[in-house]
Amino acid sequence: MGNSGTEGNSGTVTEELTAEQLAAQKESDAAITIMVVDDHPMWRDAVARDLENAGFTVVATADGMASARRRAAAARPHVVLMDMHLPDGTGALTTAEVLEASPTSRVLVLSASSERDDVLEAVKAGACGYLVKSASAEELLGAVRSTANGQAVFTPGLAGLVLGEYRRMSSEPPSANADANPVLTPRETEVLRLVAKGLSAKQIATRLSLSHRTVENHVQATLRKLQLANRVELARYAIEQGIE
Repeated sequence: MGNSGTEGNSGTVTEELTAEQLAAQKESDAAITIMVVDDHPMWRDAVARDLENAGFTVVATADGMASARRRAAAARPHVVLMDMHLPDGTGALTTAEVLEASPTSRVLVLSASSERDDVLEAVKAGACGYLVKSASAEELLGAVRSTANGQAVFTPGLAGLVLGEYRRMSSEPPSANADANPVLTPRETEVLRLVAKGLSAKQIATRLSLSHRTVENHVQATLRKLQLANRVELARYAIEQGIE
């Protein structure tokens, strides 16, 4: 892998950690379960091996959409690393299938493609982030941590592409059949604003002096009210409504 860097809160360690901090991170990493989806056996196995060597827990691998859906339903991984080009379906379609089978999983695309359509389709399908395969091992590990914590991570340039597309869509006239916006409580709106800024639930809890569970409850309540599937769609909604 190369040295492309990532945008947003990638979770990359930028300063030397103390022994205590390293031990805590190791324990935290071991609790993160991962499924790797890629149709190239050598690449898939190498990524899984690198993740396990770094201390993460790889619970499943899959070589296509059908096996990814089946194994996600069984393993319920925290993070799914998803290729965009699979033999029996696109990465976007597979992302949607995986999230239907395991709604609590978070999908991070890891693909050779940085094509605009691939990136946007993946995000629209529910992916929380998108890295190209030239990312370094350190960047990948940081991105996995961030994804597990509910943050969005993108290879440089791709976050701006996604944000630009959402802003373009928000500038379009609303559908004549569009329903009235559900009413959010002030606290839900406050949490939504911070989600849109890319903060994790833990960071939001600290910022608002709330418990992690309370923040997650607000997020889930907002998702239900707005009939949205994930935090990426929440961020899009916030942009469309000018909640930034």
